[in-house]
Amino acid sequence: MSGEGQIVFVVDDDPRVCEAICDLLAAVGIEAVSFGSVAEYVAFARPDAPACLVLDVELPDISGLEFQTQAAQAEHPPIVFITGHGDIPSSVRAIKGGAVDFLTKPFADQVLLDAIRSAVERDKEARRNREELARLGARLATLTPREREVLPLVVSGLLNKQAAQALGISETTLEIHRGKIMRKMAVASLADLVRIAGKLGIEVTHSRRTGAE
Repeated sequence: MSGEGQIVFVVDDDPRVCEAICDLLAAVGIEAVSFGSVAEYVAFARPDAPACLVLDVELPDISGLEFQTQAAQAEHPPIVFITGHGDIPSSVRAIKGGAVDFLTKPFADQVLLDAIRSAVERDKEARRNREELARLGARLATLTPREREVLPLVVSGLLNKQAAQALGISETTLEIHRGKIMRKMAVASLADLVRIAGKLGIEVTHSRRTGAE
């Protein structure tokens, strides 16, 4: 398990646990930083790299489960919970909240490493998705106001004639707008445009009507 270009954050108020996990990760070439509380972790300037958060459930300032709820509103790496007092309700809550795993101490080294690997891969995928959305959003920003009106109609499956009627413009004008949209969004087919529109959360529209062209 190569850890080049990734980092693991360990939050546990037991220094021995932090040391043991950091030593384990160092042995397989993974950078790790440990903290004794959530507050210390939050104050840390995290590098922009694929990561995993190994988080104890019982902490002095805020429970790991409570922080998980808060973290859902911000960009924190996927969580692997560790606890000395595991119970089914807590584990269910953690997994439903998006945790990668919920491990009860003592756990096998390989079990922790496997969970961390899964968390880092999940973070990589999330980063790729955010980067793609940023690229698509930048393309969308190049559309004119009229093209932004045409786009939802085009991806809704309406014929050019129907989309033109919905906007009160000629079919020829609609086709010109459609061509410009395809070029600006860098797509070769309507299917690609529909896929991109879905990723951008563009609402399909069937009956918008304005007078300006």
